Amino acid sequence: MIRPLRIVAVIVVFAGGVPRSSAQSPSTASSSQAPLEEAAQLNQVVVRLYGEGKYREAVAPAERALALREKSLGPHHLDVAASLNNLAALHYAQGAYAQAEPLLARALDIREKALGPNHPDVATSLNNLAELYRAQSVYAQAELLYTRALDIREKALGPHHPDVATSLNNFAELYRAQGAYAQAEPLYARALDLREKALGPHHPEVAESLNNLAELYRAQGAYAQAEPLFARALDINEKALGPHHPDVATNLNNLAGLYQDQGAYAQAKPFYARALDIRERALGPNHPLVAQSLNNLAEL
Repeated sequence: MIRPLRIVAVIVVFAGGVPRSSAQSPSTASSSQAPLEEAAQLNQVVVRLYGEGKYREAVAPAERALALREKSLGPHHLDVAASLNNLAALHYAQGAYAQAEPLLARALDIREKALGPNHPDVATSLNNLAELYRAQSVYAQAELLYTRALDIREKALGPHHPDVATSLNNFAELYRAQGAYAQAEPLYARALDLREKALGPHHPEVAESLNNLAELYRAQGAYAQAEPLFARALDINEKALGPHHPDVATNLNNLAGLYQDQGAYAQAKPFYARALDIRERALGPNHPLVAQSLNNLAEL
């Protein structure tokens, strides 16, 4: 399952530039803060729209927030890196990988210089860039970045942190994409265990792990093992994200594929149809996942 990159819910509290002893008037100080306050409000809009799966709608406020932060804070500020990450995540979610890559690379550069090479936020940037490469089947580059991200997270956050689970999950996805199922399975299982313990059984990241482990079983023809995991992932995401979220469409698509693999075409069709409807509404008619849904229906 290709998962969207993480949107960073940053609320900027700007405390620089104007010392309290300065002769600058209160009205001038207030006006200098206004662009950053607007950027913070826009970022909250971006976070909300992203959570709702409304990626296209979120691009304009994300671009505006980035422009405001760059102008007010300079091009090397950490909040600029957060805005770069957010805009990249939106492009990634719409399949616009060429637009996402330079934004992610710049965010990584800012974070490494500002925080040092071993900070968890650097690991997040490494992970996101690796996800982009994996989505494009550039596996060797992805593996190098995943390895570094996992190492940073285990050392900085401890072996039981949810971000470590994310790295383990992504490594497993990398192996599964290359057909290395025996290497992928224990990583998926460990990621699922960490997430259930850290986040609870009804969290969307638990649903992601369930879905991914189910996909692994499906790829090996273990349909009886896959079906309850797919069903549980769908139930979690419908309750946590709402019935019209793109991640719900992914769950529907995967469950339909399981039925199709077993020749249960009548069971598969309504799931494929509902996945297509969600994707067209949320992602637009030209998104690669819409093309996937159309192809899946045509093949029934």
